[in-house]
Amino acid sequence: MGWYTNVIRSLGHRRWFAVAGRTLVPIDRWLQRRTGGRVTILGRSALPTLLLTTQGRKSGLPRTVPLIYAPDGDSFVVTASNWGQEKHPAWSGNLLAASAATVALPGGRKIGVHAVLAEGAERDRVWPLVTEVWPAYDTYVERTGGRAIRVFVLTPS
Repeated sequence: MGWYTNVIRSLGHRRWFAVAGRTLVPIDRWLQRRTGGRVTILGRSALPTLLLTTQGRKSGLPRTVPLIYAPDGDSFVVTASNWGQEKHPAWSGNLLAASAATVALPGGRKIGVHAVLAEGAERDRVWPLVTEVWPAYDTYVERTGGRAIRVFVLTPS
């Protein structure tokens, strides 16, 4: 892991970084779509990221969000941390309503996935995978005001 990744991972614990991150998500989504996932705001080498597309549970329209993920065999583990805010992000409600989604990876490769909410022992098993990639998730747990951060395992379908 390079110095840049270490700096980004360290800054992730700062509250101002979360505010900036929420502001930059639409820009990052646009950037990743336009470059086929080759370019992201944080830099491709800093963190593993993907674009998750779900079906909006209210609108029925496709909704895409850039997410950090942890690999778990052929699956991807993502957290619905919402930067430590008190409410769950909308995309996690979309996955609960309809577990079929699409993941876009660097290079433009798209994979259909089936999402499962990790609970109990499975959640305990995958949580260290995501905090290894992004240690700030532990800080986000403290900020949520008691909200249990949803963790999903996305398995290729």
